[in-house]
Amino acid sequence: MTDPLSTTFGALADPTRRAILVRLSSGDATVGELAEPFAMSLPAISKHLTVLERAGLITKSRDGQRRHCRISVAPLQDATSWLELYRQHWEEQLDNLGGYLATIHEPSDEGDTDRRRT
Repeated sequence: MTDPLSTTFGALADPTRRAILVRLSSGDATVGELAEPFAMSLPAISKHLTVLERAGLITKSRDGQRRHCRISVAPLQDATSWLELYRQHWEEQLDNLGGYLATIHEPSDEGDTDRRRT
């Protein structure tokens, strides 16, 4: 069994699925409306929607013969929270590197402009 975060990132790995989520971020849409901008068959779009639905990124409802899709934010919030931990870590690392680089490029008392050690 795959963990939910892996399922979310797997679904987000495809640019078509990301584009579908961008479209749904502005409001609900039917499967037909979601398929319009893509040069692919309706069954192909349906497969993408199934992947998004299994990942919990969208929900589908039926209104007669029309299927409406809606974005679900919980998996995206979980992914964002996980990524935020690493963003903070790497920002700290880069700040530390910036500080270190500033110290090795400070002029020394002898007038050198570079204090790198070789």
